Amino acid sequence: MIRNALQRFMMGRYGNDQLNLFLIALYIVLYVVNLFVRVTVLYWLTLLLLAAAVFRLLSRNLEQRSAENRKFMKVAGPALSWLRLRRTIHRDKEHRYFRCPHCGQQLRVPRGKGRITVTCRNCGNSFQEKS
Repeated sequence: MIRNALQRFMMGRYGNDQLNLFLIALYIVLYVVNLFVRVTVLYWLTLLLLAAAVFRLLSRNLEQRSAENRKFMKVAGPALSWLRLRRTIHRDKEHRYFRCPHCGQQLRVPRGKGRITVTCRNCGNSFQEKS
């Protein structure tokens, strides 16, 4: 019953996206910093971030919120992709990762095969690497 009421309330509203998640994460970080520093400006900045996140979450202007998220992803997308790749490389103990020297494509090869010839799927360039 409560779930249905929440679903009805959120119907037609924008909801959550990457920009909102970033705003909430930034809010949490600044809030924790403010617990130790106790700066009034930082307190108001955290409240402003939280208000912006809630406003975007409950907004009915779907086009405007989507445009804001697209702009955010255009700026933050490369950094987020880089962080995801670093996390994948750190977790994957069975493969080595290389960049193609010709086109920059990220390539993955199995570990422990010695010196191998790697062929890029993107441009067809071949080069020697130690796996």
